[in-house]
Amino acid sequence: MASACGPCCLETNFHEGAPQGSHSQIGGLDTYSVGSGKKIVVILTDIYGHKYNNTLLIADEISKAGYQVLIPDILKGDPVPAEHGDLGPWLQNHTQEITTPIVNGFLKKIREELKPTFVGGIGYCFGAKYVVLNLAKDGLLDAGAGAHPSFVTIDDVKAVTKPLLFSCAEVDPIFPADARFEAEKALAEIGARYQVDLFSGVSHGFACRGDMKDPVVKYAAEKALSDQICWFHQFAK
Repeated sequence: MASACGPCCLETNFHEGAPQGSHSQIGGLDTYSVGSGKKIVVILTDIYGHKYNNTLLIADEISKAGYQVLIPDILKGDPVPAEHGDLGPWLQNHTQEITTPIVNGFLKKIREELKPTFVGGIGYCFGAKYVVLNLAKDGLLDAGAGAHPSFVTIDDVKAVTKPLLFSCAEVDPIFPADARFEAEKALAEIGARYQVDLFSGVSHGFACRGDMKDPVVKYAAEKALSDQICWFHQFAK
């Protein structure tokens, strides 16, 4: 099992709406913040970064459920450019060796500085790997969710010791059926607390970049978000 970014990671639809939060320096990174309280959800973004309107609107919805939601700039001011072309050169600047210290440094700082009672993580595509990594025994999240993940390996999954939700697309060359089945088998074998949802009629990116004019995509995106909130409610007591 291995997944990586591909052309489908670039496909997007812009979601209309005015974000309710604001950007400021939190945990050493420029961060979108909305909501308040000691229960925190951190969104680790896809390649479009922490100012992508669709993701900000998702954060706003999660905040209404009683969470402070943070979207840190894990790409360090380098979202995929509008004229992206070949992703290869961009990905060389955002390898696991580069991104892991950025993510972990942020999570450590918010735990130290904000003193949360719960920290959940949601990862979309690129960001999902770093949610999964932080669900290992020494990870910095209490529970996590990933939607149409990329770059996740079977070893990442086998190391999970904390609750994990996957929201998956029927059509997804990045996280296809065989990879999903392998992940499910591994999670069952290690006795993890997990949930894997599969949405028919949608493709990679549906949860944050789908065409909301399509009723099938709209349902899947809204249900994935509802599942994520419900998932965190179980553990953020």
